[in-house]
Amino acid sequence: MMDNKEFAKELEKRTCKFAVEIIHLSSRLPNTPEGIVIRNQITKSGTSIG
Repeated sequence: MMDNKEFAKELEKRTCKFAVEIIHLSSRLPNTPEGIVIRNQITKSGTSIG
């Protein structure tokens, strides 16, 4: 079983990896008005914690 420090480190690693994946996904969206809106929203939502 993980202690709190180990859990926090693992959570930090997973959330960082998720944020990077979100940024890569958003960069593949089309550069249309709709794509820009979706890109901005998915980036804000996917990279915030809490």
